[in-house]
Amino acid sequence: MESEKQEQPESLIINEVQLLLAEKRTSLASMRTGIAVFALPLSVMSVLIATSKYYDILDVIHLAIPVFALCAGLVILGIYLTHRAVSKIRRYDDLIHEIKQQNRRVDRIVS
Repeated sequence: MESEKQEQPESLIINEVQLLLAEKRTSLASMRTGIAVFALPLSVMSVLIATSKYYDILDVIHLAIPVFALCAGLVILGIYLTHRAVSKIRRYDDLIHEIKQQNRRVDRIVS
């Protein structure tokens, strides 16, 4: 006896798409956070460069090194968060696309 794949009820399919869209929203929020974390060190560096005529870097090197290290860490964290979010968003889009191909009604609802 061959076991046939039973079709899922439409409400279950729509709930699955809703869950994937909620996960996609979460990833978009994570991407927004990553971009903000990435932009913070750029702002700090801009302020330091703009005010550099008021201090000599060699006089404040003991403060500048930790600031530069913190900025580098924030840039790396921002890149990581953004890359991770983009990867998840692509995965969710692929899953939604699969569901849309299997169900015409979902294809009309979710564009």
